[in-house]
Amino acid sequence: MVAGGLGFIGSNLAIRLVDVGARVLVVDSLIPAYGGNFFNVAGIRDRIHVNVADVRDPHAMEYLVRGQDFIFNLAGQIGHLESMEAPIDDLRVNTEGPVNVLEACRRANRDARILYASTRQVYGRPRYLPVDEAHPLQPIDCNAVSNLAGEHYHRVYAAAHAIRSTCLRLTNTYGPRQMMKDETGRYAFISYWIRRVIDGLPLQVMGGAQGRDYTYIDDCVEAMLLAAASASTESPTFNLGGEPMTHRALADLLIEVAGGGSIELTELPPERRVIDPGVIALDYARISSALGWRPVTSLRDGLHHTVEYYRRHRDRYWNASDVAAQQAGVLQAT
Repeated sequence: MVAGGLGFIGSNLAIRLVDVGARVLVVDSLIPAYGGNFFNVAGIRDRIHVNVADVRDPHAMEYLVRGQDFIFNLAGQIGHLESMEAPIDDLRVNTEGPVNVLEACRRANRDARILYASTRQVYGRPRYLPVDEAHPLQPIDCNAVSNLAGEHYHRVYAAAHAIRSTCLRLTNTYGPRQMMKDETGRYAFISYWIRRVIDGLPLQVMGGAQGRDYTYIDDCVEAMLLAAASASTESPTFNLGGEPMTHRALADLLIEVAGGGSIELTELPPERRVIDPGVIALDYARISSALGWRPVTSLRDGLHHTVEYYRRHRDRYWNASDVAAQQAGVLQAT
């Protein structure tokens, strides 16, 4: 079962699971702002079962987790600004949702192995680089708080109910099938930049000295498969990671990969400044040692694959109303 399976990471994971012979149940709420898109699974639509349901619905979760060997809980609200503006909504999706899934497993399927996707934002502003799992946890936005609470619930259910789980702290994941209908850059600035460079618009670089590390989607999916297969009642937590780069350098690289573009430097707005971690990169030595994972896709290659994907499928991602109409058509057909 892949919760959030019509979204960016979930759909790529579902495709990989089908490729290795798994029977896959995709669960997605199709909340318009969260990026679920039936086109993401168009190539495997006849080989998966899709259930439109919300992780906040305890009755639906108790029914859906039955018989599942692995549960990948990727359903979540990812907007950091949104979490500050609507913290209750963020709490319900990112904390109440995971608790519902855990409760459903406690009641109906204690043998399932759970993979829970968290965020590097739980570390806040780094005290040292790269940030390992021993770094203090000091969230600086509501989204990080809700994700961290989700992690703690998995540890409690592992200790109290022997429900096996692994938590992955994701950094900036990018690649094909990411939500692109955001025209403001409020969710993921790398997809926002890719949209603008394809449309011939300047990349709006706010600040520029900030730094992140980037994980290509295929590397992220590989880590999830390894982590789910090794899930234990100790509920381990692993960082993912990737190639680090400043925002300004990333903008230059993207323009080079895309074959043209320009940069528009602006100040980092106050509402972003208060939740921005500055320069951060994750140490992934623990997962490398324990599971043999390490990122293999360079940022240059990953950006190339991503830009080419969206150039081919622009009409499936750009316009929010068109995407919604596609969803409605597929739902009506099913």
